[in-house]
Amino acid sequence: MNERKDAIRDARTLGVPKMLLLGLQHMFAMFGATILVPILVNGYFEGEGLSVQVTLICAGLGTLFFHLCTKLKVPAFLGSSFAFLGGFSTIAQLDTGIFADMTMGEKLPYACGGVVAAGALYLILALVIKVVGVKKVMRFLPPVVTGPIIICIGLSLAPSAVNNASKNWIIALIALAVIVIFNIWGKGMFRIIPILLGVVISYAAALIMQAAGLTNPDGSAILNFTEVASASWVGLPPFQLCKFNLTAILVMAPIALATMMEHIGDMSAISATVGENFIEDPGLHRTLIGDGLATALAGMVGGPANTTYGENTGVLELSRVHDPRVIRIAAVFAVILSFIPKMAEIIGSMPPSIIGGVSFMLYGMISAIGVRNVVENHVDFTKSRNLIIAAVILVSGLGFSNGLTFTIAGTSITLTGLAIAALAGIILNAILPGKDYHFGDDLKADANRGLDMNPIQEEDIQ
Repeated sequence: MNERKDAIRDARTLGVPKMLLLGLQHMFAMFGATILVPILVNGYFEGEGLSVQVTLICAGLGTLFFHLCTKLKVPAFLGSSFAFLGGFSTIAQLDTGIFADMTMGEKLPYACGGVVAAGALYLILALVIKVVGVKKVMRFLPPVVTGPIIICIGLSLAPSAVNNASKNWIIALIALAVIVIFNIWGKGMFRIIPILLGVVISYAAALIMQAAGLTNPDGSAILNFTEVASASWVGLPPFQLCKFNLTAILVMAPIALATMMEHIGDMSAISATVGENFIEDPGLHRTLIGDGLATALAGMVGGPANTTYGENTGVLELSRVHDPRVIRIAAVFAVILSFIPKMAEIIGSMPPSIIGGVSFMLYGMISAIGVRNVVENHVDFTKSRNLIIAAVILVSGLGFSNGLTFTIAGTSITLTGLAIAALAGIILNAILPGKDYHFGDDLKADANRGLDMNPIQEEDIQ
């Protein structure tokens, strides 16, 4: 693709102060969503979940690893992945086998071990793509499989959003309203960071309500700053080594199927935004390796899975500065913040109701992305094979709420609903006759999925 003439490819021409401001802008774009993941996971693990500090350093270092793997060419930021929230929630609820007598804090390293395994799948797919080509791989993951799986991810998390919001519906609705307002009517940078604005403004509302002497409906305090006061200004992130268990791996690893599709779509979107085909150079296999290594390394030290962030692609479009250096500056800012425990505790003091309000939008959007995946690719549900595949995936993903537990060689193994759904969808798509989607045959369909290997101009696909 041709480089856009009005874009700045070398930010050094702007001077150091402007480069720092551009890096700060990218950090703000990713910040709200990135820190929300450990906050949500902490809710699942009753306060013994992921650390905000570890999450920030994993996002920063993961981004830098990604840039090294992609020859410093791709302007992408890697933040925390929401797709794995369902996996964390499931592992927190496991009470069979070795998990029967574990505390929440003891379960977390096994969840992180599953994240490492998910990252390893990226590396496997990268190798396969390098050897056999992307077309042969993508035929196993058509929209009729990936769409319903993504829908299941969002819907399975819906009860958590309602539960958190119910702690204080007023604050939850403020957070939700702010996100909606800025997402639809926001201008410039404000439209890029609606989640962060929703968190900040609803937090300010919570402060005002607390100062006015109001409490939650159950009588509890809206905010608790006990831990904030005792936290130091400088300190190392609380790393913890991951542990491996087959059940936890089977919970987490299948989620990588959805996130790898997200990754491929993001690479195509960034290519279109910047005007260069990163899928060809440095190559999809390199970007997958970078994303996979970032995810695996994060899991090893007790962090969440990483993924390429669409928020930062929006900043690229807004600023017209396409230099990957500004992304790396944002990554360095994230690493610096990870060494400030007081900031982490301030973030951790966020009321559950704010999380619930944000989650209302967030979890619904995850499912909506799955619906869009199906609609934009014109999946024909008048065909029995497509109807059967989608039906089995949806019922499996939502119906097996407690998973499916069985024993092999004395080892208790639990397949989650999502894992069952993914396996069923892939198998049914492979064996049922009458496939109506073939990657590479329809440029418009591939472009709608964000999977076109040679990104084409919008006018070429109308």
